[in-house]
Amino acid sequence: MPSVIVFIPGPLRPYCAGRAELPVDADTVGEALEVLEQSQPALYRNVCDETGAVRRHLNVFVNTDNVRDLDGVRTALRQGDVVTILPAVSGG
Repeated sequence: MPSVIVFIPGPLRPYCAGRAELPVDADTVGEALEVLEQSQPALYRNVCDETGAVRRHLNVFVNTDNVRDLDGVRTALRQGDVVTILPAVSGG
């Protein structure tokens, strides 16, 4: 399994002891989220809803690509990838 880094934005850091980065071994984004469910349950509950889907107000990127433009949580990960969780930004 590739080793990747999950980058945690400031607003979600209280749910993972203030850590900005979490190392994860996973083949897909979904597997990375499953690892977070086991190791950081409070963080996971704030990232994913009760069905396991990423909350609508969050975006997940692999490197610079939004997983919604790729294969969603089935997006494959490679060694050294950075998975970033970002609050969605909107405005008018």
